Formats: sequence, structure tokens, C-alpha cells
Amino acid sequence: MTYTTNGDPRSAAAGFQSVHDAVLAEIERAVKGKTSAIRLALACVFAGGHLLIEDVPGTGKTSLAKAIAVSTAGTFRRIQFTPDLLPTDITGVSVYKQNEGEFSFRAGPVFANVVVADEINRASPKTQSALLEVMEEGQVTADGVGYPVPTPFLVVATQNPVDMEGTYQLPEAQLDRFLMRIELGHPGLDVETELLANRAAAAPPELRAVTTLDQIGHLQHAVSQVHVAPEVARYVALLAQATRVHADLRLGVSTRGSIALIRASQAYALGRGNHFVTPDDVRALCGPVLAHRLMLTAKARVNNRSVDSVLTEVLNNVPAPAPAALW
Repeated sequence: MTYTTNGDPRSAAAGFQSVHDAVLAEIERAVKGKTSAIRLALACVFAGGHLLIEDVPGTGKTSLAKAIAVSTAGTFRRIQFTPDLLPTDITGVSVYKQNEGEFSFRAGPVFANVVVADEINRASPKTQSALLEVMEEGQVTADGVGYPVPTPFLVVATQNPVDMEGTYQLPEAQLDRFLMRIELGHPGLDVETELLANRAAAAPPELRAVTTLDQIGHLQHAVSQVHVAPEVARYVALLAQATRVHADLRLGVSTRGSIALIRASQAYALGRGNHFVTPDDVRALCGPVLAHRLMLTAKARVNNRSVDSVLTEVLNNVPAPAPAALW
């Protein structure tokens, strides 16, 4: 599938949507009944961000991550995070070559286009932090020398709920590096029945790449060209301001979070074939983009408040701009 544009924003949006839908259809061959979650994941990919998938074991987190990697081409590495994993097991290490009399950098598995960090919160905080620089800067520094990772670069991390045995809480600084956090949940009865019948009859489907690295780069550039009306930008700013003064939140949305919401909304709009962002796009992305950046107060936790309920309250209290103001 090829993305082309003649300069017309509507034509560009239609071309983007055709590639987007081809990738979505390929992923759905492996991950059944999760169209909404896949759309969110693709918005993260095309926005150039990193994705955190959180759910209980056995819901298809790793399958989705692998499907994204295969269908978008590029190199792919999977890192199984364990308590004994070291930072250099991720980034690489300088090795002394005796015959040459000097050190040489041996690149770790993070040097790939798509890196699947499986069960990231089973590793120690020190090892988790090894991903910080590469996620933010796109490079690994060893012995004072920077080694850039391939582009485009995407980290798809999976994590189990923090109340499960053997998990570590991801620090706020690392959570903020992920553009989105999504959940998959268990499939419905019909989907699970179909899945079980198909797995009993044949092997899992073998996926193929339906786009190229160059195409991904073009698509990510196209996302940055999606129109964001001043009224929509103000709407996002008002939502962020509302979280900062909410009585149940001790940490609201930062400016980085607001920018992330705009960027993700641009990608989500293009995926639906629109060449401008609507308030509905913003509302659809609020939870995946903002929820993991917010922190409840101790009183709110005692009262069994959730971040999702606070976000819903904020969205209900902040008026959206009128449709006439979007273009």
C-alpha cells in the first residue's frame, strides 16, 4: 500500500486512511475483536510516540506488539524484562578487543525500528530507566559517545497490573515518555469462540508487512500537517488547566502532555480520513494520552476515586468548541 498526495489536504487524508486501514486489517488477523484498541495503537505509531499496553496476562498484549512490528516492516527486537535484567542487556556494552587494543561498542537489542519491551515492570527500576534516554533522545550514550538508533523508532512496552506479584511501579518520569497507555481486556464470547475454533483447526496466521519504513516516515510527516484550529488548541489547554486545579489530583497534565494530546489527535483524525482535528478526536484520546500522566491525591484514593472518573468529570465540565470553529 502506497501513500501519495497531490497537495490537497482531503486527498492526503484519504491516502493516509488507505494505508492506515491496510495496516489495521493486517493486525486484526492476529488480534481479533480489538478494533478500537488497534486504532489507538496506530495513532500512537503514526504520531511518532511510544506505546504502553497494560493488562492482565493472556489478553494479547504481546501479540498486538508483534503484529504492529511485522505489519509496519523494519527491524524488530523483543526484550523479555526480568528481575535480573541489566541496563546493558538493553542498550549494549563496550567490549575491549585485545587484538586491536581498544574498546568497541556492541549494540544491544534496543537498536531496532520496533522494540517490544515485554513485561517491562518486572525489571528493576534501574533497568527500566535504561530506556529513558533512548525513548526521548533516540540514542544510547556509552563512554561519552552517542549511538543513534534506527528511524523510525518505536517502543511498544507491555506491563502487568502493579498489584501482581513480582512487578515494580514504573516511575512517573518513564511513564511520561509513553505517548499512550491502552488496555485490551478479554474478548467477547463470540470472538473467543471463533479464536478457539481457529486455533484448534490451524496454526496462527502468518502476518506480512503492508507498508515500508519510508512510508511510515511520510505518514508521520503527514500527521504534523493536520490542521488544528485555534479553538481546538484552546480546548486542549482548558482541559489541561482543569486537571491542574482539580481537587482530586495532586499532579495534573503538563505542557508536554497537552502537546502529546494534540499530536495523537492529529494522527487519530487522519486515520479516520479527516484533515483537521475535531473535539471528538480530542475526547477519544484523552484517556489513553493523559490518564497515565495524572496522580490522585491520597484523599481521592481513600474515597475510591479513579483517574478515569476524574477525566470524565473534566470532559463534562469543559465546553467543547462549536463545529463551525474547526476550520
